[in-house]
Amino acid sequence: ARQRWRATEVAGHVIALLGAESTGKSTLARELARILSARGVDAVMVPEALRLFCDEHGRTPTQHEQAAIARSQTELIEQARASHQLVLADTTALMTAVYSQCIFGDDSLYESALNAQAQVSATLLMSLDLAWTADGLQRDGPHVREPVDGLIRSVLQGAGLGYNVVAGHGVARVEHALAVIDHLLDAPSRPPRRKSRSPRR
Repeated sequence: ARQRWRATEVAGHVIALLGAESTGKSTLARELARILSARGVDAVMVPEALRLFCDEHGRTPTQHEQAAIARSQTELIEQARASHQLVLADTTALMTAVYSQCIFGDDSLYESALNAQAQVSATLLMSLDLAWTADGLQRDGPHVREPVDGLIRSVLQGAGLGYNVVAGHGVARVEHALAVIDHLLDAPSRPPRRKSRSPRR
């Protein structure tokens, strides 16, 4: 049986889920929040600011709107961190920065995005082992996944920010992610691994 953690043991932790499109970030974040909540942890999922923008406006953002979306993502995460023990962030501002570079050739969002990324307790990078599926306005196509994945890894490693690759299908993917989170929760006094340049694979 898995142990239940006291509320004081998980205060303020943010788990960031990153990855190219159609790699299961939203589905995994929802399932992790559900499972952890059932264990007695005050866990909450923070939605993707880009998805909220597309739903509201019925279109994808232009280049000049990217910075506001990145700020909104960080603000949503910080608001959740202030009132919950554990935050499952369905992406961070870093994904906005990556897509800004890929789509618009704009790398101006990296500084603020990496500053925000350095504050998270653990980063889960979704593997490309799930099949690509269409999702309305937000999907550019399977051909963009490998370049985006490579750029995420390069940027994180260049900034000295560690990450854990999450792979597998269905329950296996969830269990893989939970193993990372369990490791974090089992040692709450240990500082985050922010300087490792050899991410777990």
